[in-house]
Amino acid sequence: MCLLLGATGVGKTLLVKRLQTELRGWEGRPGRCSPDAAHVFPQVGTNLTDIVLQRKITIRELGGCMGPIWSSYFGNCRSLLFMVDAANPAQLSASCVQLLGLLSAEQLAEASVLILFNKIDLPCYMSIEEMKSLIRLPDIIACAKQNITTAEISAQKGTGLSEVLRWLRDTHRTDR
Repeated sequence: MCLLLGATGVGKTLLVKRLQTELRGWEGRPGRCSPDAAHVFPQVGTNLTDIVLQRKITIRELGGCMGPIWSSYFGNCRSLLFMVDAANPAQLSASCVQLLGLLSAEQLAEASVLILFNKIDLPCYMSIEEMKSLIRLPDIIACAKQNITTAEISAQKGTGLSEVLRWLRDTHRTDR
């Protein structure tokens, strides 16, 4: 099981829809539908999505408003996708607090973590270097029990999605 977490509005639902589209081989051809942010609504509850790479991986997306009860879903979590809105500096500190809470959870001690800096397609996004510095990510990684990777993506444009799929495939390659 892979958990997909992050604050409200960071792009989790759009990411899941884009990953499914990427796997179906959408290439931007006329007549093929690509998910559009205008047609995606914030996840209020939980959403399960199966994607098949070399094996079936279930992604459980939890709405940002469910933050207080995220821990109820930590059981059987093998990997964690944590999304941060790179275009919303006001939300960065809250996202950092959420991330620290997740990394300190005993049930997630063995989970692999991919931190996704989303919305890099927007003109006002912060660079990954700025965000890493502001949340002191090198210090967080040094102290964390988990294996942590980062990626810059645009769920809207599809940038970086192949890297996310590769990470999921590699992380879920073998059974525990």
